[in-house]
Amino acid sequence: MVDELRITKRNTKMEKHEKSFVFYWMQASQRVEHNEALAFAIEKANALAKPLIVYFGLAAQYDWASARHYRFMLEGLVEVQKELQKRSIQMIVSSIGVVEGLKTLLESIACLIVDAGYTKIERTWRKQILDTIEVAMYEVEANVLVPVEIASKKELYNAALLRKRIEPMLSYFSQTTTIPKILYPNTLDSLPFADTRLENIAGILATLEIPELGESALKVNGGTPQAYKTLESFIEHHLSGYDAYHNDPAVSYGSNVSPYLHFGQISVVDIYNIIKSLDIADVPAFLEQLIVRRELAINFVYYNPLYDTFEGLPQWAQATLIQHEYDKRPVVYDFKTLEEGTTDDPYWNAAQHEMVRAGTMHSYMRMYWGKKILEWSPTPQQGFAWALQLNNMYQADGRDPNGYAGLAWCFGKHDRPWPERTVFGSVRYMNAKGLERKFNMSAYVDRIN
Repeated sequence: MVDELRITKRNTKMEKHEKSFVFYWMQASQRVEHNEALAFAIEKANALAKPLIVYFGLAAQYDWASARHYRFMLEGLVEVQKELQKRSIQMIVSSIGVVEGLKTLLESIACLIVDAGYTKIERTWRKQILDTIEVAMYEVEANVLVPVEIASKKELYNAALLRKRIEPMLSYFSQTTTIPKILYPNTLDSLPFADTRLENIAGILATLEIPELGESALKVNGGTPQAYKTLESFIEHHLSGYDAYHNDPAVSYGSNVSPYLHFGQISVVDIYNIIKSLDIADVPAFLEQLIVRRELAINFVYYNPLYDTFEGLPQWAQATLIQHEYDKRPVVYDFKTLEEGTTDDPYWNAAQHEMVRAGTMHSYMRMYWGKKILEWSPTPQQGFAWALQLNNMYQADGRDPNGYAGLAWCFGKHDRPWPERTVFGSVRYMNAKGLERKFNMSAYVDRIN
């Protein structure tokens, strides 16, 4: 049974027994294994004696998304479709739009289950269907360890507050969920999109006319099997030493699971249970990033509707940056120079090249990268907008709560005021000399090149 604290009934409508199917609208949790939303949907379908249909909607246009992102996502969905078929569950895919495709199926739906999403576009999709549907609609939180509104009823301003609240809940919410057996399989002979198969990824991308933006130089495959291989490699090679080295750009001690978490291709609950059982001293340091920092980012996006704007920053940060808006910058670059990584700072250029070429950036360099964009832009508002655009275009996990929170941190979010200085005001400052004191930066540049 799926824990009821993960489930929210979003309307007062009832299930309609005369309708043909229970539908699971899979959008945020793109996996079969350890998927609480799928498990609840099967429970509902079995209770109502109905077949279960899994629906996925492809957005023809998604701000900043490129073929790099869609290819990774579609590789995962190919695996999902195969795994569902093994369980006698049909998956149908709409390429006419997320909401548009689902609306064509509403007449067949006896009950709708959807996984929870936290960004504005995800919540808008769900609201559009909620305003239209005439049957019961349930939302299941399957991509967090502690459900957002149980962790906090409001926006929290630092990690310490969230850590204090969720630590007593971790044991309870880390219970694993078993995917039940479906009792009423279906062949989908009468529904639209029934012949949609995802193996022809190139053909789907061509149909959607998704921009390329350059393919990632380091080919990273999407999908749940690859997510577990990535996690296993991290545990074997880099979990031991993570606390000491994960901030060092000269070496690569990151887990690399962020893109898989972004698309819901792996369960954070499952990662938590795998990692916490290991007798390795670095486990708490990794779980701090996986649980506290990640779920603080989701708290930010969920409760702050301006999370992707300069106006979503703390008032003190906005005030101090605006006060220093007209300070003389050491240099001002245009967007093209930033995008191409041709500034006079070799460390910043390497970070930008890493993101453009590989679809990722070392976590410590991501902080430095954002701070320098603030320093080099004509205004702090312009710097925020440029950093957001670059991050969301090129990061494999762009448009993710972690990305929004990480960028906002560069401009003062989840931080405190520091001694005042030009351009930054009382927002924390970083410079190249600081990097050189701590790390072998020439080794980082060589590693990226």
